[in-house]
Amino acid sequence: MMIGLFLLIILQVSAQSGSINFSGTWTLNETKSKFGDSQFRFGATLLVVTHGGNTLSDERTQPGFDGNEMKTSEKFTLDGNVCENTAFMDSKRKSTVSWTEDKKSITIATSTVFDMNGETREMKSSEIWKLGEDGKSLLIESSFTSPDGEIKNSLFYDKK
Repeated sequence: MMIGLFLLIILQVSAQSGSINFSGTWTLNETKSKFGDSQFRFGATLLVVTHGGNTLSDERTQPGFDGNEMKTSEKFTLDGNVCENTAFMDSKRKSTVSWTEDKKSITIATSTVFDMNGETREMKSSEIWKLGEDGKSLLIESSFTSPDGEIKNSLFYDKK
């Protein structure tokens, strides 16, 4: 009996410390989200995430500057190596993904260099992804830094 109880406790602890998986189709919950002080609302209204093993990819749907819907997609490895994706105006985004020590959230640190009116500019961003306890909500805390200043958002998503 004592051995059975001990095994049950070990199995419960192992299940609780299991890997986080961000996979799913996520819709923006605007009432819970905070968009900062910017006139622009940075954030996908729909986020489709595929997370398996050491890879994570996302497809983001959001309003474009012209009012039309814009879709972007990115692929990352979760091993700390630099991942390169194409961004707006064919600029390159270099990102590194790292897990927190407790393996409950990830940080995506990105640098994007692009040309604007003949001037080379760099924008740095950071996203911290955290799943809710129930696995049905996702919080993405983002910070964008450019020569024009910093923008911070807290975006809440509900799983479809």
